[in-house]
This record gives sequence, structure tokens and C-alpha cells, in this order.
Amino acid sequence: MFPVARAAQSLVARGIQHTAVRGAHRKHEPTFHDKYGTMVLLGGASVFTAVWSYVFTALNVEWGISPVGRVTPSEWRG
Repeated sequence: MFPVARAAQSLVARGIQHTAVRGAHRKHEPTFHDKYGTMVLLGGASVFTAVWSYVFTALNVEWGISPVGRVTPSEWRG
């Protein structure tokens, strides 16, 4: 291995080791996502479900309709 490449590799390895050691000595404090992540996810899912159920019931959506045989073209006015 070339000396420059070996030096670069050791610098990268040393930086990774330094970062790992620094993170290991720190206390883990709960973040916003640790505290409220599940509740935010469940709240968003319930709002999503409520809004779409309202949309589907309020718009009187008819499922499975097909215009084939029901729509006839009108005469061309040219």
C-alpha cells in the first residue's frame, strides 16, 4: 500500500474511533422523537383516517362505475 494511502486510512480510522469514544461517554438524553414519536405517528394516522373517511362518505363516491354503454356521444356541431 502506498504511504499516502496508508496515512489517509489511519487518519480516517482514528477519526472514526474518536467519534465512537466521544459518543460512548455521553449520557443518552431522550430527544423529541424518543419522547413523542409514537404518539405523533398514531395521531397522524388517526387524523389521516378520519379525514379520508369523511371525504369518502361525504362525496357519495360510487365504486366500480363504468361509462361503457352509458355515455353516448353527442352530434358534432361543426
